[in-house]
Amino acid sequence: MPLLLLDLDNTLLDRDAAFRDAVADFLAEQGLPAADLTWVADADASGYTPRQELATAMTDRYGSAVPAAAIRTLLDTGARDRVVLAHSTRRALGRARAAGWTCVIVTNGRVVQQEAKIRNTGLDQLVQGWVVSEAVGRKKPEPEIFRAAAATVGAPLRGAWVIGDSPHADIAGADALGLRSVWVADGRAWTDDSYRPTHVAQDVTSAIDQAITAAPCAPRHTPR
Repeated sequence: MPLLLLDLDNTLLDRDAAFRDAVADFLAEQGLPAADLTWVADADASGYTPRQELATAMTDRYGSAVPAAAIRTLLDTGARDRVVLAHSTRRALGRARAAGWTCVIVTNGRVVQQEAKIRNTGLDQLVQGWVVSEAVGRKKPEPEIFRAAAATVGAPLRGAWVIGDSPHADIAGADALGLRSVWVADGRAWTDDSYRPTHVAQDVTSAIDQAITAAPCAPRHTPR
């Protein structure tokens, strides 16, 4: 069965929207300016800023006006508890499985955070497995995490497709292994000339459909 390796945050789930909702409530609860939503979201960098670094930046900005525990709660549970799985994504995963694809989530992050998102949204019932960088000790785009994902379901990497929103973590990772990929652009333009995705899609539903209806899934070269 062909293998579909799927990113979690801002691919299968709109992590940024969930985090922004959590930040908006946090600012209101703490009596802080609503305009600070933009500052916190920018500092968060779609979750790529390390948690402790973001916590320090927020503490420096707000000082004793905001309890450290409130900041920790926001960063630990804000996005995790608010993400939802779109019905269109659920249906697309169903189509992939019906077409014989094995679906595995490959995500950077902490196990407790990422597994809570997977279970709370019901993704655990829709995919055959997942790997989290903290558990593997490697993070995308390192090849080891993609190999671990394939091993999780006992499938070869040969013929796999990678779907994700990050040029660096997802598409560069696929390119280094000789795998085909679909970049979830969400309105962005591709800007890197050193590697390119096989296909570009505006959303994850289209990305999944492009992968599962593509020509036979031979790799561009043998995965290393």
